[in-house]
This record gives sequence, C-alpha cells and structure tokens, in this order.
Amino acid sequence: MEIIKMESISKLYKSGQIQVEALKNVSFTIKEKEFVSIMGPSGSGKSTLLNVIGCLDQATSGTYELSGTLVDKLSDSKMSEVRNLFIGFVFQNFHLLPRMNALKNVEIPLIYRGMNAKMRRELAEIALEQVGLKDRMHHLPSQMSGGQQQRVAIARALVGNPSIILADEPTGALDTKTGDLIMELFIDLNQKKSMTIVQVTHEEEIAEYGSRIIRLLDGEIVSDESSGGKVNV
Repeated sequence: MEIIKMESISKLYKSGQIQVEALKNVSFTIKEKEFVSIMGPSGSGKSTLLNVIGCLDQATSGTYELSGTLVDKLSDSKMSEVRNLFIGFVFQNFHLLPRMNALKNVEIPLIYRGMNAKMRRELAEIALEQVGLKDRMHHLPSQMSGGQQQRVAIARALVGNPSIILADEPTGALDTKTGDLIMELFIDLNQKKSMTIVQVTHEEEIAEYGSRIIRLLDGEIVSDESSGGKVNV
C-alpha cells in the first residue's frame, strides 16, 4: 500500500527579484515498510523534498498524499496534527534540549498530543529501551556520546508510534563506526517493526542501507532504483 504519493511537486523560493526552483515536477510513490534513501549533492533539493514529505513546508504546486490524505489541502493546524501523528523526525544535529535528560527529551512529542505524565513516561522508557539506552535515560545530552544522543533522537521519533521515520543526514555528525550502528538500528526498525523510513544523505555508503535510492540533481529526480545494498526486504 502506498503511504506517500507525490505528483508534479515543485517548490519555488523568492529572494527579492531572484526566484529559485528547489524542486521541479517531482513525482514518486513510497510504499508502507519501504526504506528509501534520497541522495544528491548539496543544493540538489533533497532537504527541501524531505521538508515537504514531513509537512514542515508546502509545495508551490503539485499534489501530495500522505496515507490517503491530500496534505496540500490542509490548514496549518491540520498539517501540524498530521505531522505529529504520522511522522517521526531524526536530524543530523540531534536537536535535543540540553537541560532535559533523555527521558524528558523523548517525551516531548507526547506533550504536544496532550498525553498525561504517567503514560508519557512509560512510553518514553519503552522507546529508550528499544534503542538500547535503558541505563542512560536520566543522563543529560552533555553526558552522552554523539551516537547515544542520536539514539535518544531516534527514540523521540519512535515514541509516538509514527507511520514514517524521516531522517535528515542522520549520520552526518557521527564517525563512521557510530554511523553504521545507527543505520543498523534503522534496519532493525524497518525489518522488525515494519516502519517506513525515508532518509536524506549525500553519502553513497549510507544510502545503500536503504532498499531503494532516489537520486536528485538540481531539483529533479535523475534516477529511482532498487538498491543492491545492505537491506533485504
């Protein structure tokens, strides 16, 4: 079943008299339980595309369906609601709140849902255990390694049981060994938890963890093919 369907998506940015077309008539679908890598050099439009998929930004033209809902027809408040219910985000630089411990950081998406404190804590503990950080849940970000911080960020993305995990350069701030461990965690979530994962990366080795690679150049898809890489789905 298709969970993401984009047709003729374009995104224009204006700066004074200058107009930049970040995405140009991009069309593709992503099925449930796929692990898709979006690749391209800096300025290719891959982060813009991820922002549109994640309902953080709206396309200038084209249509986008997320789980059968026409996202581009939604109000800002409805889009925020869809984003909170269906999507978990993982960022390159973790985006953890420095004065909150791991447990409190993971609870944040559930606060936006209005969930009571007891249930938030229980679900956050489960999510941290899933990423192997049961013994670190009361540590501050400054007391953890980069890899541990990224696992906290993944737990935060998981805690609301989203349909899709979106990851923007998830290994960009990590050394190679730690990055590989994070990607193994994504594989586990994809294969054992049946989560749909879409990641943006400029690294070929990281892209090959996905079962499919969509390549962008100058805002256009130049190839979309199955990967002979490291995931067997």
